[in-house]
Amino acid sequence: MSQALERLHSAVVHHLVNTLGWRSLRPLQQQAVAPVLDGHDALLLAPTAGGKTEAACFPVLTAMEQQRWTGLSVLYVCPLKALLNNLLPRLRDYAAWLGRRVELWHGDVPATARRHILRDPPDILLTTPESVEAMLVSANVEHQRLFGNLRAIVVDEVHAFAGDDRGWHLLAVLERLTVLAQRPIQRIGLSATVGNPEQLLHWLQGSGRGHRPATVVAPGVHAPSATPQGDIELDYVGSVDNAATVISALHRGEKRLVFCDSRQLVEQLGAALRMRGVTTFLSHASLSVDERRRAEAAFAEARDCVIVSTSTLELGIDVGDLDRVIQLDSPTTVASFLQRLGRTGRRAGSTRNCLFLALSQESLLWAAALLELWGRGYVEPVKAPLEPRHIVAQQVLALCLQEHAVGGRLWTEAWNGLAPFDRSAEPIVRHLVEQGYLDRDGELLFIGPEAERRFGHRNFMDMTAVFTAPPQFTVLAGRQEIGLIDPTLLTERSEGPRVLLLGGRSWKVTWVDWKRRRCFVEETKLKGKARWHTPGATGRSAALARAARDVLLGATPPVKLTQRAVQTLTTLREKRIPTVASEGLVITREGSTEADVRWWTWAGRKANATLAASLPEVVDGRFDDVSVRLRPDLTPQLWRTATTDAAQKLCLPEIDDRALAGLKFSVALPPQLAVDTLASRMADLDTAATVLNEPVRFTILG
Repeated sequence: MSQALERLHSAVVHHLVNTLGWRSLRPLQQQAVAPVLDGHDALLLAPTAGGKTEAACFPVLTAMEQQRWTGLSVLYVCPLKALLNNLLPRLRDYAAWLGRRVELWHGDVPATARRHILRDPPDILLTTPESVEAMLVSANVEHQRLFGNLRAIVVDEVHAFAGDDRGWHLLAVLERLTVLAQRPIQRIGLSATVGNPEQLLHWLQGSGRGHRPATVVAPGVHAPSATPQGDIELDYVGSVDNAATVISALHRGEKRLVFCDSRQLVEQLGAALRMRGVTTFLSHASLSVDERRRAEAAFAEARDCVIVSTSTLELGIDVGDLDRVIQLDSPTTVASFLQRLGRTGRRAGSTRNCLFLALSQESLLWAAALLELWGRGYVEPVKAPLEPRHIVAQQVLALCLQEHAVGGRLWTEAWNGLAPFDRSAEPIVRHLVEQGYLDRDGELLFIGPEAERRFGHRNFMDMTAVFTAPPQFTVLAGRQEIGLIDPTLLTERSEGPRVLLLGGRSWKVTWVDWKRRRCFVEETKLKGKARWHTPGATGRSAALARAARDVLLGATPPVKLTQRAVQTLTTLREKRIPTVASEGLVITREGSTEADVRWWTWAGRKANATLAASLPEVVDGRFDDVSVRLRPDLTPQLWRTATTDAAQKLCLPEIDDRALAGLKFSVALPPQLAVDTLASRMADLDTAATVLNEPVRFTILG
């Protein structure tokens, strides 16, 4: 402790003791001081509310003073604008101890504030990768002046980036910033518990991997424990109305945060709780910014209340001192559950807790499987998506916007040789030129007419984000924006008034402005509908599917189970016992003429997609998270013939052209490369090979 404090700037230590009233640093904060001050790239791991922000900021502020950093020297990047808004006051206070400035830049920040930042850059800028990209491609930003003094980048909730295409985008943008700064930039990632911290840090290092010192700081995270700690209970309620009844009756006088894994479910539960007189607030991505902020602020100040949210409140946004976390159904990863569990137990003497309320027998099984994995101490490894060829196309176009013209042989230098933004991307660049996305003048490349047509709207703002957002209509009550809805709610046949459910309230549609995508409403007591289009999910993992199989075979997670949960789980085991076997896998046949023949792999959606594509002789094409549908005329002999050596001949899943719409910038790729990119991400070759080597028995049902 004394060694860590001795290395921090005296003003920081003074304010730790006298302003914050801290008697000591937390273990993570102590252990992070040396590697961060020594310039190491670092990954700081701790549960939610584990002090990660301070662990990064106190030594960074110290380095800023000791090494006399000037201008914009630190970027603090977050995946959510709301998280940035939440962090701003705290980081401003810390920086002010040393006379330093912190500012905020994202899509909701007024243009006047952004112009002030460009005129007089702060020492630390809170932002998103998309906003950094917008600055890089803007003709109104002097890139060298703004970013030339960068020394360090803090990436909060780095695991949330690394698991999808935003992570590849972030890495590419960081490499371009390194080129502008003309020096290596220290990279500091903050994360909750992950299954592969060293690999995650190496990923974050980008082109510095193997060339720069790297340190994982994770005190106590991997300490051995017989059972993870927490007061966890699993209950079966059977419906949203029943869940609302349980929530309204339990834990009265306490502040409760309920997680739902869809916006529709948030709306339905919110409305049901309000009908029961519960003070309820809602938060999800399709509510307006003002609506979410009002709800989160009111919730932070209230006591006897409930806030119902999607994963938007899973990350470190502060909603005050929580008493309880409740989960409807189950998240699909242990890592997500740990984030949610970490929202509680922050008061001295309190315990981290979570109550699971299963709405169906299937969801009870998945919740039990998740808790079984958690009980084993399992956490999913974070893996970057394979083959980000569409991000390569986006980055080449973005670089041409940034530089106006790029040397046809020098463009790879913008990413310091980081794959896949290196010479391996030359086929993509040739395609961009051939299709008119890029124009060539001698050795120079610059933006072509097809890129202008596809992405040029609003000064190429569509180029700055690598995720797609389905079209939605803005809902307005007078001048007040309530949020966004799926347009199918306005086009489907409706008997009587068209009524929407948004913000936990019902709204009667009075007029629709189709051209401007606006829907005008007034509040009503009629029952409304909520719906949003969700891009195709990747399904449950092999680990979770196998844990569900273990539960059916008798494994019981180390948590409290209500009597209803025990009874329902017993019924489910009796019903599903023909689909599992301890010594291998099962193929079941039900019916005679048009038999339902299923191979119960318990292997996860991706592995089953791979198996379905690799065994066309015996598979009828349909599959889910736990099984693959087989031909009704299947015989054991036909099965043996089809599966012999199949593990050495696995194929990637077939891709529907409509699925490519969810792969932004895929239109800028050669069609086959776009299909191959998506197919590689939908496959699990290793698990599929394992499944093919497992023994199988045939069973006839009923």
